[in-house]
Amino acid sequence: MNYQPFIDDSASLIEFTRIYLALFYTFVAGFYTYRIISKNKNTPSGVIFPGQQFCASWWNHMAFKFFRAAIWLVCVVRLFIPDIDRYLILFEPLNGWPGVMFGNILLSAGFILSMFVHFNMASLWRSGIDPNGPKELKTTGLYEYSRNPMYLGVAAAQIGFFLALPCVFSLICLLVGLVALFRQTQVEEAHLSKCFTEQYDQYKALVPRWL
Repeated sequence: MNYQPFIDDSASLIEFTRIYLALFYTFVAGFYTYRIISKNKNTPSGVIFPGQQFCASWWNHMAFKFFRAAIWLVCVVRLFIPDIDRYLILFEPLNGWPGVMFGNILLSAGFILSMFVHFNMASLWRSGIDPNGPKELKTTGLYEYSRNPMYLGVAAAQIGFFLALPCVFSLICLLVGLVALFRQTQVEEAHLSKCFTEQYDQYKALVPRWL
């Protein structure tokens, strides 16, 4: 009886992840661009509200915009120029099985979760704070278990990216992203509290901010 021992083929996994990340973030960029253009056509007031220049929400939006572009660019460039990895300062002990594989899975799962919430919100979805909305408070579906399920998905995807490409660059993206997420959550919850006051206070008492 021949027995083939388990082989930790980290090199193949790393090369697969190099291709996967480039394709994944290219798809995400195209998907969001299409969705925003499509939604803006059907929403006269638009769906993107970064807020007044230099306010907290504006800074959060700028941070996300900058790092989304930087992550996409880095992932695409390293597909064609693998040597760029040495400039990202890889954490070699983490750059292999099973961390990188778990990172790929968490990255994908986080994106799927955020997209599920995005589509579930339908016409209520906005990026940022709509000064004229929302018209109703979303408390059903995943919002019965978390006040910010979409941001949970985004946070999971950010952690997944760090694990899939463990380096100084992805660590900076993760830390800045988590801070921006938390700050944006505070700004949006303050807005909802003004819009719905008693209803939102009751909702906060029943449902945790995260999990």
